[in-house]
Amino acid sequence: MNIKELLDYTGQILQVERFRDYCPNGLQVEGRHEVGKIVTGVTASMALLEAAQQAGADMVLVHHGYFWRNEDARLLGIKRKRIQFLLQHDLNLVAYHLPLDAHPEFGNNVQLAKLLDLELDGWAGEQSMVAYGKLANPEPLSAFEARLAARLRRQPVTIGDPNKMVGRIAWCTGAAQQYLETAVELGVDAFVSGEISEQTVHLARESGLAYIAAGHHATERYGVQSLGRHLAGRFGLEHQFIDIDNPV
Repeated sequence: MNIKELLDYTGQILQVERFRDYCPNGLQVEGRHEVGKIVTGVTASMALLEAAQQAGADMVLVHHGYFWRNEDARLLGIKRKRIQFLLQHDLNLVAYHLPLDAHPEFGNNVQLAKLLDLELDGWAGEQSMVAYGKLANPEPLSAFEARLAARLRRQPVTIGDPNKMVGRIAWCTGAAQQYLETAVELGVDAFVSGEISEQTVHLARESGLAYIAAGHHATERYGVQSLGRHLAGRFGLEHQFIDIDNPV
């Protein structure tokens, strides 16, 4: 499969042009022109790049790539080593950030909803980054937390009364604590994100909204896998997800 054709298709289905993002979406480091195997992962760490090369990848597809807004543009230290490795092994690095979070079929938010048995009702917040919906049957916060922990294989940080009944849920994967006030405005019982900050604890307590921080990495494993499977099936490619565990 020609890399350009693959990227043209992916950019179209993810509607990349709709998003104001903090990094370039799509091809970030150019490698070989033909792709037979895609390795997906959450973050383009050196550990993922090395594992992808060992697995025979032609393209590494991630959610967290490089060249973030306001970072040092120079190729020094860790960044130099990563870029050098990609160029030496002729590997394509492709990253989709906000377009992959918000996509209605392959996105992190939609995939997390499927994992947690959440019924999606709609989208809210800046660039429609917050999903909201409900559980089929309301349950105590402690029960919802336990199911989330079991399915994500990660014990979350939970703020709220364990006995509080939750039925209406809002969620946004990754570093989404800034959307807490959006969740409050939606009138939901609980908000699920990947991270939590010191001030968020107080805001959650004072609003009466239960807040669950389930892990940035843990909540964003699923969108890139879904996209990788779709591309592999559509174009007859090999796909492998490699999970470089991250406790955060």
